[in-house]
Amino acid sequence: MSTQFTCITTQNKKISIKITHLKIKLFFCLICLRLKPIYIYSTSNTTSIICSCFPVKSQPQRLVITTIPHAITGEDIVAWLANRYSIQTEEACTLGRMLVAFGYIYPLQDHKRLIIKPDASLYRFQTPYFWPAQQWPVEDTDYAIYLAKRNIRKKGILEMYEQEQYNSLHKWMNHKWDFIVMQAKEQYRAGKERKKPDRVVFDCQERAYWVVHRPPVRSTRTHVHARTCTHARKRTHIGSCSIMRPRVKSSVSIGALVKYSITYNKHDPFLAPCLPSNPWLTDDVTYWMLNMTNVEIPTKMRVERWTFSFGELLADPRGRADFTLFLKKEFSGENLAFWEACEDLKWGTAATMNEKAQQIYKTFLARGAPRWINIDGKTMEVTVKGLKHPHRYVLDAAQTHIFMLMKKVHFSSRNELQNRISSEFFHRPRFPKSWDAS
Repeated sequence: MSTQFTCITTQNKKISIKITHLKIKLFFCLICLRLKPIYIYSTSNTTSIICSCFPVKSQPQRLVITTIPHAITGEDIVAWLANRYSIQTEEACTLGRMLVAFGYIYPLQDHKRLIIKPDASLYRFQTPYFWPAQQWPVEDTDYAIYLAKRNIRKKGILEMYEQEQYNSLHKWMNHKWDFIVMQAKEQYRAGKERKKPDRVVFDCQERAYWVVHRPPVRSTRTHVHARTCTHARKRTHIGSCSIMRPRVKSSVSIGALVKYSITYNKHDPFLAPCLPSNPWLTDDVTYWMLNMTNVEIPTKMRVERWTFSFGELLADPRGRADFTLFLKKEFSGENLAFWEACEDLKWGTAATMNEKAQQIYKTFLARGAPRWINIDGKTMEVTVKGLKHPHRYVLDAAQTHIFMLMKKVHFSSRNELQNRISSEFFHRPRFPKSWDAS
């Protein structure tokens, strides 16, 4: 959203400016540095800044026993912004919050909350010296001097967050803390020589500057959310898991990579020739025929690949079919059936997800189920509790348990499985002997 407005300068020139909320800092600097308002009308009681057509009135306000000159209420600022730029009240509040968050306006009462309230809360325009447009480097030494000065003035009574940062800086800058305290005393002594209203105004301006650049830990700022206890606990848990996670040496990981490369060397089409021939080059479809999904007799290299890992066996439909026959002889075919049902639930349509989950429970997990599987009580409790609100991954715990069971108990006999397949089904394919020897 953008706003078109006209500003009348002291030279009686009309200047049309189009701004967006993303350019508010640049706009505010131009208004306050170059496009000075029409009139500044002052009396002993009231100071009015007339900008084009609507005044923002500032007047001395008494806070407790201190009189703050040129204080402005939040509702006056919002009304001025809404009338000045012809925008809604909500947009004017957003614009005002940006001005407060960037440090061009600061609150007099609630210092730690950098927001603007459209009520009688008091605010002041920040002096141009402390504007972010000045781009002064924000150094920890200056902040340490400011905290030391406040510590002297408040006689050791600081805000909680200020006390924590004061102690942290004292520990970190211990080698030059005498210099910091000396500077703080000099600034405190120079401040006492000012008139009381000027001293109070400068203290408010300086405090507002450091609230913007060194905010309290739990202060509410624009686009910055306060950290909750849940977030802190989550970060602590993640850190603990990261610390406890085993680390693998680079030599071990490189060795595993070399072993993997050697294992799959003959099965990589980029590193090994395509046997008996590449169908894309020779128009011979023998390779495709021998490696069909449910071919009756698998090739030797295909059976050899099953022995690399349990995942390779289950990923091949032909290998899974032979493994099913093997499990039936072991009277444990329900394990693979449950694993396949979980895969179907995980990758199936969302419309049938609830129905499939209940069907799996009745078939494999319920008491007296026709194909009951043997899982531990803790996994069963987690699974049954999750089935009250089923989703795609509700059976992951049980599926992982069955997967590891099949891998440990049944796939440990892969040599027997490979020998059985080789003796019963395997014969030499129709391609040169040189490939078989390889």
